[in-house]
Amino acid sequence: MDRASAKCIVRMLQACDAQMFQGGTGTTYQRLLSEPVLEALTEVAKKVEHILKRPRDSLVVLSGCGTSGRLAFLVASTFNRALKELDHSLVYSYIIAGGDRALLSSQEAPEDDAQLGALSLQKVCEGQKSVLFIGISCGLSAPFVAGQLDFCLQHPEVFTPVLVGFNPTHQARDERIRGCSFTFRSVVRRMEELAKRRGAFLLNPAVGPEAVSGSSRMKGGSSTKILLEVVLSAAHAAAFADTPITPTGVRQHIRAHEEALEITYAQAEGIGALLEAAGQSLRRGGRLCYLGWGPLGTLGLMDASECVPTFGAGCEDVRGFISGGYTALNNNEGPLGPDFGIGHEDFLRQVLPSLSDRDIVLLLYTHADRVGQVAELARAVREKTSNVHAVYHQVNGHAAAAVQQDDINRLCLSSLKFTWPSPTAQWELSTKLLLNAVSTGAHVLKGKIFQNHMVDVQVTNSKLYRRATRLLQKLSGCPESRCEEALLKAVYRVDELTADITSSDISEHTQAARSATKAVPLALICLLSDCSLLEAATRLQREPVVREAVEVCLS
Repeated sequence: MDRASAKCIVRMLQACDAQMFQGGTGTTYQRLLSEPVLEALTEVAKKVEHILKRPRDSLVVLSGCGTSGRLAFLVASTFNRALKELDHSLVYSYIIAGGDRALLSSQEAPEDDAQLGALSLQKVCEGQKSVLFIGISCGLSAPFVAGQLDFCLQHPEVFTPVLVGFNPTHQARDERIRGCSFTFRSVVRRMEELAKRRGAFLLNPAVGPEAVSGSSRMKGGSSTKILLEVVLSAAHAAAFADTPITPTGVRQHIRAHEEALEITYAQAEGIGALLEAAGQSLRRGGRLCYLGWGPLGTLGLMDASECVPTFGAGCEDVRGFISGGYTALNNNEGPLGPDFGIGHEDFLRQVLPSLSDRDIVLLLYTHADRVGQVAELARAVREKTSNVHAVYHQVNGHAAAAVQQDDINRLCLSSLKFTWPSPTAQWELSTKLLLNAVSTGAHVLKGKIFQNHMVDVQVTNSKLYRRATRLLQKLSGCPESRCEEALLKAVYRVDELTADITSSDISEHTQAARSATKAVPLALICLLSDCSLLEAATRLQREPVVREAVEVCLS
């Protein structure tokens, strides 16, 4: 992927995303459309339906870390909004490791805290008599979620636990969790036993590897969104429209998401052009800004937040802004302070004055949003840069905002229109796929990916620490112990490890890594060239494109 053109990157991502819906081919692993998965989704949807019909002292809690937690927030918010429109009690709640700041920025250290996970669940569910808990961990690895599942298993009279992930259970993380007597895998084994009596559920279809190795924000995140929406949509249809929940109906819900993927990638040429433009901006030291409305604005915030830990991007490189700010976001904790400005007013005040043609701005909206407001903002941006683009969704035949849309088309360098047969939540999935493609592809073009590996990833929790060590081992061919030693030297910026460092546990290393930039590239150059940290840093200064610096060492 690291040498592919923008057009080829989009085609690679399209092929990768299509794997989500592939049927079984006689392999051991269940797929999204396998009968056992459809049956499990049906049973979980029935549990949600039961709570919707008897909401008193009942709750559906969605929880996860990073992207999984952000999707838990997005889906809970969407379906609570639907309940509010029906004048129904709100039954959905979300938990994200690190609290609401993790909705907008990387807060990965709490992911390793199983006890914090259990305490956060206990707090949210205080006084409830029936809780359906849906814990999301794409790799079946997050201690935060494991702690919550363990808490559910200890209180079966209240909790029905559901695990969402995309690894087979035998690949669940088997490393003992700090401060606990269990591993993620041992929790999964207990759930499997309880699942035989329908006291717990595992939703872990295989969806294939990620295009960028380990980047579960992409296909893992999309599959999470699909599973959650399928379950809750089926439950709402049953509770409020008397539509029975069946495996056949669940399959139809999944097929609707597959159609969204097809409609999205039918615009592959336009997506490739956006990706190329975004890549050019990042290569020139410019910024990528998403200006969104409604849930599409939330998706822009989410995508931007994921670029820092995934690609080692600067916090200003990719930013999202939503019309209405925190009022529109409607998060539990409300405004998060001056360091987390997310409204269009924040963009106009903080970003617009310094905007130039090096930067790129994407407008994200639907025909149901205030299109006149979109045009007004487009005019303001156009005075500072010509590099403004529109991505919008409309229903076939809808022409109410045609005049304003014509204005936007004239103001923007390009306008990418997605047309749907009827109003649908699928344009959220479509926008997620597009934004993931643009931000990932832009960082590929900037040189932040080597082959298909995240070589500038931040090592800020135990999962990423282990992943970085394995990556160093794979790319350098050196023993694991030497790779871990090189990583620690890069984290602590020393040429010799002290006894204090070697005796510290991973949590202390990941704490130190939060302020260590380019730790993985530095460690890799040291291993490949057998050089000092100072020399490795000098090489990165001479060749700041990480991919190029690594290739020089390999040549």
